[in-house]
Amino acid sequence: MYTVALIAQKGGTGKTTLAVSLAVAAGQVGMTSIIIDLDPQGTACNWKDRRKSDGPVVIDAQPGRLAAALVKAEENGVDFAVIDTPARNEQSALAAAKAADLVLIPCRPQAYDLETIPNTKEILTLAGNKPAVVVLNAVPAVGDRHEQARELLNRLQIPVCPYTLGHLLSPGFFLVVGVLKFGVEIEPAAGPGGFRSYRTSCSFGSPPTGRLSIKRSKSFSW
Repeated sequence: MYTVALIAQKGGTGKTTLAVSLAVAAGQVGMTSIIIDLDPQGTACNWKDRRKSDGPVVIDAQPGRLAAALVKAEENGVDFAVIDTPARNEQSALAAAKAADLVLIPCRPQAYDLETIPNTKEILTLAGNKPAVVVLNAVPAVGDRHEQARELLNRLQIPVCPYTLGHLLSPGFFLVVGVLKFGVEIEPAAGPGGFRSYRTSCSFGSPPTGRLSIKRSKSFSW
């Protein structure tokens, strides 16, 4: 079983949106996925309550029970686990980082998000320097703020995903009604610490209907 943790000490960076997107995308390619929601607000659990489709499975858990939940998930045939964590909660973030094969750090290209990255790096160090990458999220369609953010993150010596997620107005609404499917798929690549991001897709229920797809792209490692 492959486990991804979403960690950010700043709220509103897109952790839950990316978590549910990854789990849905895994299901779309035939994997059995689960979301383990460590956030007391239970946003991922609430999303699942509204969702009419069967998958993915979403459960809530406490940090102290995370390891047991992952073992149980693997015993039940889960291939891909996503851990959603709350902001400003080092206990949850540390537990998730320790349990993960890969840590994703959603970050908007703005000062409020970027200034919390050093705190997240400290958590990763305590977790044993697990492989981690920043995903720039909610990037404006106009301007170069994402490039400025990337330069800062490079100076902080933390890997940055070469692909960004743009700022869309519609996902928030469709997540509310439970019909949004948005996925960024990440698969293991050869060599230690190597991963391959190969498709981003977005589809909406009716109304409206539409699909955005970016096909397989080059590999990257960190």
